[in-house]
Amino acid sequence: MDLITQGLAGAVVAAAAARRDRVRVAAAVGFVAGLIPDADVLIRSSADPLLTLEFHRQFTHSLLFIPLGALLGAALAWLLVRRRIGFAATYGFALLGILPSGLLDASTSYGTQLLWPFSDARIAWNLIAIIDPVFTGALLIGAIVALVRYTPTAARAAALFALAYLGFGLVQHERVEGFATALARERGHAVERLEVKPTLGNLVLWRTIYQSGDHFHVDAIRVGVAGRPRVYAGGSVPRLEPDEMANVQPDSVLAEDIRRFARFSEGYVARHPSREDVIGDVRYSLRPNGVEPLWGIEIDPSAPQRHAAFRTFRDLDGEIREAFFAMLLGKPLDGSPAPRASVERP
Repeated sequence: MDLITQGLAGAVVAAAAARRDRVRVAAAVGFVAGLIPDADVLIRSSADPLLTLEFHRQFTHSLLFIPLGALLGAALAWLLVRRRIGFAATYGFALLGILPSGLLDASTSYGTQLLWPFSDARIAWNLIAIIDPVFTGALLIGAIVALVRYTPTAARAAALFALAYLGFGLVQHERVEGFATALARERGHAVERLEVKPTLGNLVLWRTIYQSGDHFHVDAIRVGVAGRPRVYAGGSVPRLEPDEMANVQPDSVLAEDIRRFARFSEGYVARHPSREDVIGDVRYSLRPNGVEPLWGIEIDPSAPQRHAAFRTFRDLDGEIREAFFAMLLGKPLDGSPAPRASVERP
């Protein structure tokens, strides 16, 4: 998740386990430690743009890294708190502060290598968006009350709310997954694999991507607490098989970059609908039901020994914003009655 949320989660967990007279120092140490894993964003190379993708949420987010990361966090925080507590206690709070970091990131849709180095699988439970104001706000309120009143009770309440919110995300995810599967069946599509992801800042509007044959199909599904969903049908794009790109030398740097990007994207790759030179990750788009990728790699077959350039497409224009909020609120996009799925809740 975003840095502020990671720091707040660390602060809340550490403060929840502290005595009243140590709530503030515990929160400070936990906040610093909660930021340590995201230092991996500093791993980058101007010559190899995909290096950042490979190392972000990798070893610094693994469960095995927690003791070492806590040591680094404690060493940094001790410069601030050494007159209040000893290093052993500082390390204990740092250990608590860093503990939720990788687990929170695995709860999002990006993918986190929690089991590195034993497995390079990117775990993504898809329970919450990378930025969620409700989740972050609850942690912030709990941290403020705990600091102002010197009480770990507020931090504990915030931690419990955060867990309950993630549990609600799990329930919503399972519901949307069932709706998406039924929708594909209604269309006569055999689902080979399916991704369900929350959209930015909420657990109401979800993006679904499923593969059927040689195409990816994208939809947005809005679900409330109960009842039938509202489906905003999206489009479809042909699946791209990296090894079948005839215009790219198979043993070149460019071909290997295409394979690297496909692995990172778990095979959800397709050409950008309006840019033939861009291979995009179909799982992410600014538009909940859009096929235009949020990011991708630009390929140049005339320079096979040059690394592919990484491109992002974050032009959030007014039309996309209006469409997003219309779907979030369950409104129609074109003046017609709001769409509803014809499938019953599974």
